[in-house]
Amino acid sequence: MVANMNDEYPVQFDVDYSESRNRLTTFFRIILAIPVMIVSYFVAQIQFPLGLIAALSIIFVGKYPRWIFDAYLELRRFTLRVWAYLGFLVDEYPSIDQENSVHLSIEYPDVETELNRFMPLIKWILAIPLYILGIIMILIGFVITIIAWFAILILGRYPLPLFNIAVGIHRYWERVNAYAFMLATDRYPPFSLNA
Repeated sequence: MVANMNDEYPVQFDVDYSESRNRLTTFFRIILAIPVMIVSYFVAQIQFPLGLIAALSIIFVGKYPRWIFDAYLELRRFTLRVWAYLGFLVDEYPSIDQENSVHLSIEYPDVETELNRFMPLIKWILAIPLYILGIIMILIGFVITIIAWFAILILGRYPLPLFNIAVGIHRYWERVNAYAFMLATDRYPPFSLNA
């Protein structure tokens, strides 16, 4: 089962829902995730320079190099697989190169028709309300993750309503990231978990 995806916004994120979950790997998840968290840390360090190169390219050249977009997108996909694993949304160990049950798609922008060349200079400021709401969502997501951990250990499943909220929080943050840092769209992200 896949949560609802809206085709209107250029950033789509979803996670396949699995009814039965592995209690043993859930119990030891934080220990099992240490190697992939180390890799994820270094992946995160690469994303900032790519975003900076994309911003400079958009501003000064009027182009978004496809190789930078593709590299950034693949790094985001990996990062989201790690977060989905840590948040108990999936049981499969995060793959370095395969999509698995975590799906992210971002439309490659046409700079001339879809992006304002000077928006990279102010997007991070325009996104301040998004950050504030996102911090609140992170706190809610943390509580949901703790509840989910107990639910999986006791019931052997992640309660679907909580799962949908957790996926929505990730979706929200990915849209904020694509807007403010990846610079893939000038469309302001909706203040919604489902939109």
